[in-house]
Amino acid sequence: MKLAEALSLRAEMKTKISNIHGRLLQNAKVQEGEKPAENPYTLIEEFDSVSNEMAKLIKNINYTNCMTVENGISLTDMIAERDVLKKKTALMRGFLVHASELVDRYSNKEIKIKSTVDVAELQKKVDVMSKKLRELDMNIQRINWTVDLIEK
Repeated sequence: MKLAEALSLRAEMKTKISNIHGRLLQNAKVQEGEKPAENPYTLIEEFDSVSNEMAKLIKNINYTNCMTVENGISLTDMIAERDVLKKKTALMRGFLVHASELVDRYSNKEIKIKSTVDVAELQKKVDVMSKKLRELDMNIQRINWTVDLIEK
């Protein structure tokens, strides 16, 4: 199984666990004399089974990420760098939107509001970060589809 397939399976398991949780809540209580639509004990067993399977899969994904090295950089390090770049880029984009907003003045007597930064200069830096993020993400995706999942 390729790493990308394992990641997809992990997402599927996460959704399944969420669905089981919802079904458990729906069957937690019933009116006196009634029976639940599904047996909560059966749902708990299913939850345990899927959770254990997911834990094993996550361990294998994490192990594969650590063991997969390209140009001296592990996939784990690439993912960490991508996550930080995503946050930096999002923060800077939000800041630049705020910094570049025009404040309407109704007369020349009102206080003029100016940006505290050179928006164009910072936008160029954000564009460079965005490009680096796209390239890093594409590289991670390429690796995910070429590397086999390592099972411990």
